[in-house]
Amino acid sequence: MADRTQPAGDGVPQENHGVPGDAAVPVPAAPTADAEHSAAPLDGTEDGQDPASPRRGGRRSAGGRSRKQRPDTFWGSVREILLVLVWAVLIAFVVKTLLVRGFYIPSGSMENTLQLNDRIFVNVVEPTFGPLERGDIVVFEDAKGWLPPQPDSGGGPTDALYDALAFVGVLPDRTDQHLIKRVIGVGGDTVACCDASGRVTVNGEALEERDAYLFPGSAPSELEFEVQVPENHYFVLGDHRDASADARVHLAEIAENGAFISHDDVVGTAFVIAWPLDRFQLLQNPDEVFEDVPDRSAGGS
Repeated sequence: MADRTQPAGDGVPQENHGVPGDAAVPVPAAPTADAEHSAAPLDGTEDGQDPASPRRGGRRSAGGRSRKQRPDTFWGSVREILLVLVWAVLIAFVVKTLLVRGFYIPSGSMENTLQLNDRIFVNVVEPTFGPLERGDIVVFEDAKGWLPPQPDSGGGPTDALYDALAFVGVLPDRTDQHLIKRVIGVGGDTVACCDASGRVTVNGEALEERDAYLFPGSAPSELEFEVQVPENHYFVLGDHRDASADARVHLAEIAENGAFISHDDVVGTAFVIAWPLDRFQLLQNPDEVFEDVPDRSAGGS
């Protein structure tokens, strides 16, 4: 921050009122009584007073007042830094609440699309405008109990500070009570596995997932199933199917919709890998995988 302290002087060159060199000075005639009154200085100064003196004094006074009005440099800087921090936190909170939210990836269930410890940003606006699309990467709250209860770690001040900054959106959310998967079926879809080639089908159309996003060597599914997705819900799978405890693991809970994710539990859709920098990339929906899927049997959610 630039130092706003002014120079000690007022910085104005002073006028030289001396008589230059040895130039002759005319001797005025002796004033008469009437002339004594008419000879009063026009600028309001008294006899014998240098007309420039009040101007110099005025400058010094103005300089003195400006020095007194200057704020203390150190405390002024501290106040400005605190204001910047407060505004940064407020802006981050508004952005997190209304626009985007940060998360980190704690497992390999979405490899190779997402790697362990990747930091991603999630668009929290998109779910408010309607249902998600097949192929979207979605972050959702674990309202169905897919994860074991998170133990109370009793973290110290460092953990408390991290959680506070994550809450306002300054740092990525590292809570274990969120999951991230890919949307395979939306409300009204019939999702099944597998066809004669071992592929997952949606409304009878086989998905070519292997070259699009599946982990190399991972089969579309080792489990056979056929489900119809309820309205306002999603059927989600991980990209690394061999390492993902996704909807297939909860098919036994289908009567309670335990295998499906409610739209109300969706936090948002992942759209960018922000960290580490060598993995920075935008996350695109693989439209070509789902473009031939026919209309679902029921209306949209």
